[in-house]
Amino acid sequence: MEIATNISWKQLAVNNPLWENLKHIPSYGLQPVRLFQEYDRGNLRSDVIAGLTIAVILLPQAIAFALIAELPPQMGLYAAILGAIIGALWGSSHQIHTGPTNAISLLVLSTLTTTFVAGSAEFIIAAGMLALMVGVFQLVMGLARLGMVVNFVSHSVIVGFSSGAAILIAVNQIRRLLGLEFSSHNMLETLQGVATNLLYTHWQTAALGVGTIILISALKKWAAKLPGPLIAMIVASGVVYLLGLDKQGVDVIGPLPASLPPLAKLPFFDLDLIARLSTGALAVGAIGLVETTAIARSIAAQTGQRLHSNQEFVGQGLANIAAGLFSGYPCAGSFSRSAVNFKAGAKTPVSAIFSGAFVLVALFTVAPLAAFLPRTALAGVLIVTAYGMIDKAEIGRIWQGSRGDALIMVVTFAGTLFLHIEFAVLAGIFLSFVVYIMKTSVPRVYPVLPDRNFKHFIQQEPDQPSCPQLGIIKISGDLYFGAVTHVEETIRHHLTQHPNQRFLLLRMQGANHIDFSGIHMLEAVRRMCRERGGDLYLMKIQKPVLAFMHATDFYEELGADHFLDEDQAIDYLFYKIIDPAVCIYECNTRAFAECQNLPQRSYESQIPLYAEGTPDEVANISAQDLWHQLYQGQNGRVVIDVREPREYRAGHIQQAQLMPLPAILTDLLTLTDNEEVVLVCRSGRRSLRAAQILKNRGHQNVTILQGGMLAWEAAGLLAVVDI
Repeated sequence: MEIATNISWKQLAVNNPLWENLKHIPSYGLQPVRLFQEYDRGNLRSDVIAGLTIAVILLPQAIAFALIAELPPQMGLYAAILGAIIGALWGSSHQIHTGPTNAISLLVLSTLTTTFVAGSAEFIIAAGMLALMVGVFQLVMGLARLGMVVNFVSHSVIVGFSSGAAILIAVNQIRRLLGLEFSSHNMLETLQGVATNLLYTHWQTAALGVGTIILISALKKWAAKLPGPLIAMIVASGVVYLLGLDKQGVDVIGPLPASLPPLAKLPFFDLDLIARLSTGALAVGAIGLVETTAIARSIAAQTGQRLHSNQEFVGQGLANIAAGLFSGYPCAGSFSRSAVNFKAGAKTPVSAIFSGAFVLVALFTVAPLAAFLPRTALAGVLIVTAYGMIDKAEIGRIWQGSRGDALIMVVTFAGTLFLHIEFAVLAGIFLSFVVYIMKTSVPRVYPVLPDRNFKHFIQQEPDQPSCPQLGIIKISGDLYFGAVTHVEETIRHHLTQHPNQRFLLLRMQGANHIDFSGIHMLEAVRRMCRERGGDLYLMKIQKPVLAFMHATDFYEELGADHFLDEDQAIDYLFYKIIDPAVCIYECNTRAFAECQNLPQRSYESQIPLYAEGTPDEVANISAQDLWHQLYQGQNGRVVIDVREPREYRAGHIQQAQLMPLPAILTDLLTLTDNEEVVLVCRSGRRSLRAAQILKNRGHQNVTILQGGMLAWEAAGLLAVVDI
């Protein structure tokens, strides 16, 4: 009984689609267990050093980035601590570092200032709710295994947004750098305000801010290994303390609370607030995931780590949920800190956990020192950071590369500068999908011919002669509803340019997907070919496409003999489908290897392309019946072999007379009206042409050998070879 119960549960797990979609969820939650179970203690020293290195960078960045979002500095520290620890525990990448970032901070500011007054209590609560909503969105994306969605967002969105955000951050910090007081709502108003109020610059504040920029730049040039921003902030704080500049009008941060991240009081069920934040949450969540994925892949390409995108989405989602619940604000993977973490020798996510722990320790030990930290110094740090966000080399590569990527970059960049930032981000993401759809909806469809060595098929040049009967077209893309119109129009255009090509062979190795629209398109192409008296053939069909053709009965409708093997496709079509009379008497192209053995045309007469007759129009005789008539006394018929002399000498019926097709066309064959004639060729198709010619001249007693000499030899009947 117990065995039966186990089997039923197993069958339930296998056969239930809901279970199949949900059974992976527990494995995502167990990521911290796997992390510590598989941890190699030999990596501990490297991870501790990397964690300490990152903490030195993270501490000033967390404070500065919070100020970008017009939030209290401690919110940046709380987000830094929780983002680093939770993101590392449940993430996938070994080196990525999660926490506040400059671009996300600017995006948070843009989202919140449309509804709330910056710095107000409602503004701060909304920042926590935004982090929670972002986290839920990212967590659902991960649990639903939608990690591949970010593959459709162009990297140009990140480049354009980061460049625009860098300019906005720098412009917005000028007022703090110079100690100016004015309000503005966009970049142009900020620049106008700076120009208007420039005479009111607080010179002590400006000197500290510019000095901070100079010091950071100097350390970066001559002592790059030292933490320039942290040193500059310490020096600026020391100057304020020693000279008492906080009492002379220099604005300072003030003391930070030395405590663990407190639980925030969030309005979880305020549907109106959730509705107002939803667009911004979508933008922040999307750009955060794209940024994080791009960073993780860049580092993984150097380390060889195999990433799990869905697990990384879960990690980012839980990090944002934790930040929202414990008085932080939205966070994401950081380009700069992740790169430093990697270069500092981090081996596992434990390094990020240590960095968060070190910042937590610093929060208790150095928080009082922030009382003398001037905001102008933070503005200087942010301006230097903003300059580093502009990747000029990458911008140049995108501009010189794809036009679509360049358009996405420019649109996102301009939107970031002059529109609401969340709208600019979503517009860039939407444009990425549009460009992707445009590319996939216009797959490459082009005619191909064998190369000079007849080993590979290459694209046919516009002025290159092609086979007059058979067109070969390669489809390099999926046959889905968005692409079939382009594919069909291209094939129609090709057939219009080659009106004599009755047979079409589609090479479909580039099509990995097909839908009903693709099936209907192939049916339309088949009708076009059959209206010409030809047919459609397919080769190199991928398994998913072939399975769909079976499921829709297209395979049976077209016929199994129309799906050809790659190595035998041309051979089959040449010897069994296309008209050899056209090859011999009307074509000088010799496009295929099989054409090279055709007999040389020895007659000047041109054979017109008659439509092939049906079996009912011309009488047929089997090889066995003809043999009995010839060798059992019923030899009143005249057997005419319409092939070329070389073919005739290689093997023919003993009683057959050689009369090539051009000779029949030029009236070299003389027959009485009642004389019975049997026409013979290789496979029967030239005989059919000759029969039509004779019937048009009034000879009605015309029969063709069914299957030609191929059928004669297959029956084991005697053939004469002329030596």
